[in-house]
Amino acid sequence: MNNFAKSGADAISIQWRIPQWFPDLPQEAQANFKKYHEELIRFNKTVNLIGVKTIPVADALHFADSILAWRIIKKDLKASEVYDFGSGNGFPGLVMAILAPEVKFHLVDVDQRKAEFLKHMISQLGLKNADVLIRQIETLPDHSIQAATCRGFAPLAKAIIAGRKLFPKDASFYHLKGEEWATEIADIPAQVCSYWQPELLGEYRLPVGEVRFAIVKTTKTQM
Repeated sequence: MNNFAKSGADAISIQWRIPQWFPDLPQEAQANFKKYHEELIRFNKTVNLIGVKTIPVADALHFADSILAWRIIKKDLKASEVYDFGSGNGFPGLVMAILAPEVKFHLVDVDQRKAEFLKHMISQLGLKNADVLIRQIETLPDHSIQAATCRGFAPLAKAIIAGRKLFPKDASFYHLKGEEWATEIADIPAQVCSYWQPELLGEYRLPVGEVRFAIVKTTKTQM
């Protein structure tokens, strides 16, 4: 992703192009994204939320990425609650909560400072459909999760191994991945595939750049 970023003296300005890229978004969502972006940049001075080199183009690398990912996931999602593992800076869980007020989002992270940022944003944006869980995902109740997302949380195989006991049969786990998605699927141990069925749900490009991104869905096939 850093190919899009400018650094040092080249980091002339922080860009905000979401209204131009997504003019169909409701005005309330547009306003919430702008406020989220401003607070993200402000908090990033003291909490490591995003890489410094990505700050000028956070609108593309983080916001547009999460918006485009949600547009693929929402067509498949059946659950009314979604857990976002390793939510940290709020991507994609907080973005999705802004876009889908009818869905409940649980933002899960072990980092206390990042969790406080997430709580701050939920309060600032007045979101009624999001909360923050400060804990390891392995400590969540067994078979309690019908749907989850993750972005940068862990390699595909590690993520589904960590979540094996959390998902009942037929539950869905959505992974935001880059061009290496096929390699990550190939790296899943054969015994793990007896519990999970991976598939490519969809691909997309950001409004800038040529790199393709993907949503990989893993479906729990047995308890």
